[in-house]
Amino acid sequence: MTPVELSRTVLRAVRRAVDGGELDVVVPAQVKVVPPGPGGCGDYATNVALQLARPAGQPPLRVAEILRQRLVQSDGIGDVVVTGPGFLNISLRGSGDALVREILRLGPRYGHAERPTGQLVQLHAPHEVRAVVVMDAVARVLRSQGALVRTSCVARPEPAWTDVLGVEVDAYGTPEAPAPASLDVNVRPVPAGLGTLDPADPLPLGRDAARWALLHPAPHDRPRITADHLIQRESNPLFRVRYAHARTRALSHNAADLGFHAEPGDVDAHPRGRTEEAAPETAVHHTTTLRNVLADHPRVLQAAAAHHAPDRLARHLVTVADAVLPFLAVVLPRGAEKPSAAHRARLALAEAAGAVLAGGLTLLGIGAPDHL
Repeated sequence: MTPVELSRTVLRAVRRAVDGGELDVVVPAQVKVVPPGPGGCGDYATNVALQLARPAGQPPLRVAEILRQRLVQSDGIGDVVVTGPGFLNISLRGSGDALVREILRLGPRYGHAERPTGQLVQLHAPHEVRAVVVMDAVARVLRSQGALVRTSCVARPEPAWTDVLGVEVDAYGTPEAPAPASLDVNVRPVPAGLGTLDPADPLPLGRDAARWALLHPAPHDRPRITADHLIQRESNPLFRVRYAHARTRALSHNAADLGFHAEPGDVDAHPRGRTEEAAPETAVHHTTTLRNVLADHPRVLQAAAAHHAPDRLARHLVTVADAVLPFLAVVLPRGAEKPSAAHRARLALAEAAGAVLAGGLTLLGIGAPDHL
């Protein structure tokens, strides 16, 4: 369904509500549908309920609910969620399948630019561990979006920064004059500490935890360099991200042992010949959220590149992990239950989430192990 077709579908829902006596308004000539804004979900959103509320003499949320009930019965629409003061967030039927297929096709490169843009970016950092690590991550994200990147540091990076933290710097010393048509960027986040003897030295944390500790906070926030980043608990965001990835990998192995594999489709499909008592509650509740955060991944990468802010990607990975972990409980059959089309579809969605987590961690220079 195209945006024009969806707009007509929403308009028909308004007209049916008017004909049914639920709304007393003049049917508008057209309805605008756009990608969801912050706090929204689904494939498209519309504020038509807000526009009709005053002439209808009803609260916007009431108008939105009237239209929602009409829209969910329309062909081609999978789900409608009301958010904020009355925005209608619409998920198209089958769009989730296409999203999962696209992610599985591209794997960890989902969200990357298809070809170089030709943009040249020169990144320069002071001789400070956080600045160099942030610059390294910014370079990785920019390259994922097709930019040509050159990095430099005021002085030669400490050997441990390369050996332990895995940073790569192309040159050091006074930066050369920017090339014509290039973007020259000084990377200067709040420093992590004063040197290798400083209590804030991240090196003892090891590569993955140290990089996360330096990259997860916004550049203007001082990083928290503590052993908490090594703790394997839900309170540790890095652990949740890597644990969620490892769980998706384990589910794939477990499914293979049970004789089935991932296949994008309807995660709530019922086995042929019988009707389940109810679709799994967590699957119904979490599928839309998970699909939305996965669909948002390319936009997050673009924003992280445009603002030279790898912290946006780090926080997005936490959002993905928090969306996928509750969903994983319903991926595999339970007890004597036979694998169904729904189980194959759920496994495909879980594997797509694992690919996004692995790709994001790689761009941050952090490992994505299959086992924790």
